[in-house]
Amino acid sequence: MLTVDVDARAVTARLSYMPDKLRAAFLKKTYALAEKLKSKVQQNLTNKLLHIRTGKLVRSIFQHVTNETNEVSGRVYSSGLPYAAIQEFGGQTKAHIIEAKNGKALAFQWHGKEVFFKRINHPGSNIKGAHYMGQAFDAMKPEITEGYRAAATEGTH
Repeated sequence: MLTVDVDARAVTARLSYMPDKLRAAFLKKTYALAEKLKSKVQQNLTNKLLHIRTGKLVRSIFQHVTNETNEVSGRVYSSGLPYAAIQEFGGQTKAHIIEAKNGKALAFQWHGKEVFFKRINHPGSNIKGAHYMGQAFDAMKPEITEGYRAAATEGTH
């Protein structure tokens, strides 16, 4: 699972008890920021950072907000796709065999011609990270900081 956290822990860690008004302000802001960050991540994926074939990666992006005794936190994450992390951070895949499963042969374009094979020996790949989550988080950092600052002010006045 790949996760980007949006939370108020730095502020709430200083409090042994979070007043209801402050909790409500942080909770409201965390829901809004987590949803907006999720949308930015999905937007990054659909704005050609990656070539979309099935849309599974876009649909694997979720947000969740936790409301605990002295902590309100939100996270945006990808779940259920083993390749989400390598698409975000980059990496290398090992050499492996690819075999036809649902048909008699694999079909694809190779050197401008359509070719068919029952199995191929894939040499592995070097995948450059697309940073679809990191870019969204970096773009929102000022808004996140200011949002929590405003929520703290709202919740304590």
